[in-house]
Amino acid sequence: MDATLIIQNAVNGIFLGTMYGIAAIGLGLIFGTMRIVFIAQGSVLVFFAFLCYWGFTLLGIDPYLSIIPVLILSMLFGAGIYWLLFKEASAMQDRIGSLLMAVGLMFIMNNIMIVLWTATPRAVVTSYGFAQINLWGINFTETRLFGLVLAVIATLAVYFFLRRTLIGTAVRAASEDVEAAKIMGINPNLVNAVAFAIGIAMAAVAGVNVATTYSFDPNYGFDVAIKALIALTLGGLGSSFGALAGGILLGLIEVFSTYWVGAGWSQSVVFVIFILVLTVWPQGLFGRTSTKV
Repeated sequence: MDATLIIQNAVNGIFLGTMYGIAAIGLGLIFGTMRIVFIAQGSVLVFFAFLCYWGFTLLGIDPYLSIIPVLILSMLFGAGIYWLLFKEASAMQDRIGSLLMAVGLMFIMNNIMIVLWTATPRAVVTSYGFAQINLWGINFTETRLFGLVLAVIATLAVYFFLRRTLIGTAVRAASEDVEAAKIMGINPNLVNAVAFAIGIAMAAVAGVNVATTYSFDPNYGFDVAIKALIALTLGGLGSSFGALAGGILLGLIEVFSTYWVGAGWSQSVVFVIFILVLTVWPQGLFGRTSTKV
């Protein structure tokens, strides 16, 4: 295995991992404020990938131009499902009930997507989708580069939102101590709705990334949700950059394990490393013992 091939696999792993990282950031926001393991995150990602596909095939909207309407729709969707499904469970701190509702939502969304788009794999194929970039013998497509840029922008946007805005400060305060936040006049339902909206928006951004780079189908979401959860745990709860780094690390593990031991064993390697990290460093590689976002 020469140096060029090692670098090529590393680049492929980074591009793959950015998708997991964006989804993990949203998952971390939701868990950090409400302690909900939102297992439907992958289904949301695929749903907005399909909307991106529809916008491109039916209306001719470039997938990257569709990001703004996708973000608006996803934030409204996120706030809506919080108020309709998770508000009471969050108030009662019913984690089992919240998890079951998330699982139910995942199956409902999967069935809706099968009805609307069937189980046939789809992909957004643009005129520039196969345009290759070659740097010192390393090849990658323009869409993968766009996905990496999108991931960095999304991560920075979440970081500055949480640390430079009043509502972002309220989200962080509620994630630390919701009772103290209430005493300070913070409305926990409003904070939770905002966190849920942004968390779903991150899944939508990852969905656009998936639509332009990979093929996808309604059943793809569960695998992505599990990978996002692993990425979040590897990177560490409480850090947006840690979640992105965890996703990239997961992508590297997948790509190199596929090359060295084969695709059939790569998932086993991922879970073995995941268990080892939890055993040796349970707060994650880049996280803190606190779960603040």
